[in-house]
Amino acid sequence: MADFDRPIIIKKVKKNKHAHHGGAWKIAYADFVTAMMAFFLLLWLISMTTPEQKEGLATYFAPPNIAPTTSGSGGLMGGTALDDSASLMAGSTPDVTIDSSVTPKGMEFGTKEGALSGRAEGEGSLYDPAKASQYDLKAEDDQAFHSAAASIRQAWQAMPDITEIADNLLVEETKEGLNIRIVDQEGRPMFPEGSKYPTETTRRAIAAIAPILQKLSAPVRIAGHTAAGGTYANPRYSSWELSSDRANTVRQILGEFGLRDDRIYSVVGRSTADPFFPNDPYMAANERIEITLLHETPPVPAGLKP
Repeated sequence: MADFDRPIIIKKVKKNKHAHHGGAWKIAYADFVTAMMAFFLLLWLISMTTPEQKEGLATYFAPPNIAPTTSGSGGLMGGTALDDSASLMAGSTPDVTIDSSVTPKGMEFGTKEGALSGRAEGEGSLYDPAKASQYDLKAEDDQAFHSAAASIRQAWQAMPDITEIADNLLVEETKEGLNIRIVDQEGRPMFPEGSKYPTETTRRAIAAIAPILQKLSAPVRIAGHTAAGGTYANPRYSSWELSSDRANTVRQILGEFGLRDDRIYSVVGRSTADPFFPNDPYMAANERIEITLLHETPPVPAGLKP
């Protein structure tokens, strides 16, 4: 009977779980991924911008160092002056005193002639109407060419049927003007071998830019180029004739889709004389057509004497 009176002891074991560590590492990882994405996006944007655009951005964000006012005490410089090395010297005065010439008699104040003339006119720069006109026209051309390049790229991007030849179409602003290149790629020619007629895809790409070229007033130069090493069945028909015929065919396509003949400056065949890759004249990319919008020659100012 004593066994039945024995107390029953029940042991309950409580298992403690590990403390929750939180999700701070997830936030840190997300910030890291976002920073890396922004970094690679910045690298891509830098690689896509031209040197002129980079210079413009640097100028935009650079702090000004010269006050727009002619007063030294009330402007940004606060009465200080710039020394000969262009570094700011607080409270200093320039070592050299320059005689600031007033506008001479007969010159209108606020004009280029008045600003570039005066008592030291013989020692300074003379106003050249021809050069000023040339600079003004070039600035206008640069702006027009930049807009035209963007329009050409947009026109090609809007044509999904020419996506396969996107790497063959190049638009570049050069010292001569706006250069549009239609180049061959290895295994992807823009013209059938030995033919002066482009493929249908190439023809559509050329036709798309004709209305854009017509809107500008710049003269158009068309040049055909071939790669070295080509063979021709007809001994009287060489790379010179082929490059010339291809350039003329491109002229005809542009004219068919809106570019007037009076806008054409020249149509030339360059054969292998000007390779795109001089170190490898046999490369397929040397086989190309170049359509160049040239800077206009400035008009001769009235009264200009030789």
